[in-house]
Amino acid sequence: MTSSGSAPESADRADERTALRADCGNCFGLCCVALPFAKSHDFAANKNAGTPCHNLQEDFRCGIHARLRDEGYRGCTVFDCFGAGQKVSQITFEGVSWRERPQTARTMYEVFPVMRQLQELLRYLTDVLDLPRAASVHREARRARTGIELLTRAGADELLAADVPTIRADVNTLLLKASELERAAAVPGRKKNHRGADLMGARLRNADLRGANLRGALLVAADLTGADLRAADLIGADLRDARIEGADLRGALFLTQAQLNAARGDTATRVPHGLDRPGHWSAR
Repeated sequence: MTSSGSAPESADRADERTALRADCGNCFGLCCVALPFAKSHDFAANKNAGTPCHNLQEDFRCGIHARLRDEGYRGCTVFDCFGAGQKVSQITFEGVSWRERPQTARTMYEVFPVMRQLQELLRYLTDVLDLPRAASVHREARRARTGIELLTRAGADELLAADVPTIRADVNTLLLKASELERAAAVPGRKKNHRGADLMGARLRNADLRGANLRGALLVAADLTGADLRAADLIGADLRDARIEGADLRGALFLTQAQLNAARGDTATRVPHGLDRPGHWSAR
């Protein structure tokens, strides 16, 4: 097994990944307006969908961005739009905000979650193209990626009419194939299958989870300290408050920045190439 678990990215793929990261400077604060949240451990107040958060400033920036966790808005720090915000703002609505054209606000808010789902699928398909052992599905992944990318550049009406559940199901079939190919070659032999398992608070310290299937697993507050998660499939796994201090996540499949942000790691946690070590993680 290589240290990264994936082949070096091409310049084009690096550009594709950049486009799948949130660019708040080119967004009309859509996650702060379109989405609702309820007062809880993750949010300090209630907010209805379509109502601007009281922390949103006139320039569409967050007034407490540097203090979100301290101010009780931890949920904001683990949300990732996968670049949907800037695409809706600058492409779908051609750079004209809901403040400048209030009559478009409702449609803009409805398009945003659709775009986010499509951008998330683009992110996973981009991941597939970086899996050398899944080369047999690369052509299909490129075809799917091209089709979804074209859809994300369509008008608001076409986006709202898109059959996203069907698109997601088709892509998921492809992702499963890629995952099975990559994990079988990277970690020969029998591997743990915890797909969709309730592992909330589970004691998995120093567990050998190489190549494991953890798709959709509930790992909230699980103790994964020192666990070996290389080449494990983590798509959709809930890592909120999971302890991953000293864990090895190199080459983990379909892991996102939001999942890392939700977990509790430290400087000894081995993070996959292309993802950032969260600033709130502890030192060791």
